[in-house]
Amino acid sequence: MPERRKAGWILAGLFLFEGYFVAASAAHGPAALLRSLGFLPGPHAAAFAGWLASGLVAALYIALSLRLPSVRTTMFTPGGLKWLALGLAVAAGILEEAVFRSILMNALQSHGYGAIVQVALSGLSFGAMHAVWALFRGSWRAGLGAMAATGSLGVALALVFLAGGRSLAPCISAHFLINALCEPGLVLAAVRGEMGGAAA
Repeated sequence: MPERRKAGWILAGLFLFEGYFVAASAAHGPAALLRSLGFLPGPHAAAFAGWLASGLVAALYIALSLRLPSVRTTMFTPGGLKWLALGLAVAAGILEEAVFRSILMNALQSHGYGAIVQVALSGLSFGAMHAVWALFRGSWRAGLGAMAATGSLGVALALVFLAGGRSLAPCISAHFLINALCEPGLVLAAVRGEMGGAAA
């Protein structure tokens, strides 16, 4: 199967899977969902430090991802892969941040674990989930590279979550920017065997 078509199927599958859960959550009222995520005024609104940290994390991860040739050539290229990536950026930004930051970290906090354990387990679990990238090319090296890169990103986003007063909005925003700009290139890089240290 041609590389771009394979990348398209991967992006479409991820979008449909993650988008289903986001759509189900929004079905009860988009405004309520946005307020619970911290995008509208209310108890979950983010502190300024969270927004600042969010911008720094997104900028750094995007800059590091540019080391991959496929990311450089697709970052601003319009087309089917980019449209799929934009849809996935919304779905993954919301679902993955809700699971790996809010649900996981708040559960750990409620069981008495401190910030260090919360951040570490959030990053480790986020990285472990992205080991699936090994299947994109059948390479454990690619999977380990993706795990290390996304584990580091997970730690950074967990720190953003804490800096923002446990609001998801800054985390989702950083995740969205990374996926929207880099995701087609990251998937192509995994399919082509370029993976060595960046994935989202």
